[in-house]
Amino acid sequence: MLTDQQLMQYSRHLMLPEVDVAAQEIWLNSKVLIVGLGGLGSPVALYLAAAGIQTLVLVDDDQVELSNLQRQIIHQQSEVGAYKAESAGRQVERINPETQVICIAERLAGESLQQCVSEVDLVVDCTDNFATRHALNRACVAHQTPLVSGAAIRFEGQISVYDSRDAASPCYRCLYPEDARVEQNCSTSGVFSPLVGIVGTIQAAEALKVLAGIGESLTGRLLLVDALRMDWRTMKLQKDPQCPVCGSEKG
Repeated sequence: MLTDQQLMQYSRHLMLPEVDVAAQEIWLNSKVLIVGLGGLGSPVALYLAAAGIQTLVLVDDDQVELSNLQRQIIHQQSEVGAYKAESAGRQVERINPETQVICIAERLAGESLQQCVSEVDLVVDCTDNFATRHALNRACVAHQTPLVSGAAIRFEGQISVYDSRDAASPCYRCLYPEDARVEQNCSTSGVFSPLVGIVGTIQAAEALKVLAGIGESLTGRLLLVDALRMDWRTMKLQKDPQCPVCGSEKG
């Protein structure tokens, strides 16, 4: 049952027939893991908190640097030198004091990663390295936790949803073999500052849709954006039956 304050705070959601009280209550009882509180994680954390997600687990072992502020809008100059997870947590609490924040200023791996994924309703991957992305993907498949993945570099971004609860859904490994690409990130290649906001905001939208089961998610599709031309494309993704992570013929 929504309180009077919540009815007012989320009134613009409640006006949407697809949302109404049912979806808002789901968000108010959801726990989401956000890995990476940089350019992508900034809008994800802000919008999920504003939407009323009950608990946000914020994970990032990096510290805020001056060069981050060009695009990582959740951080302020006064936070330079602070851990990003803790800086982001303070801003989330300002946006919505009712959202519970768990800050983890370390790199998740092994058993700690598995445990974190098993305890949440959804994971949002906002990282910038393939090793972490593949580790998150394996954990999400193992625990059948939906994964919302985004990436942005230079002027190009992409978003998809990998939901192992759906037998037809591919996983991240179906699309990207672990040894198939050279590592690239914003530190070495640059990035257009609004691009990470575009991609991160779409990740937040997909997370909310998947949690509430509304609309049509990007499961089985890859959304590509070229911000230099503002060109959008969608590619259909197929599950790899021989995928070593999720395939029916793995091993």
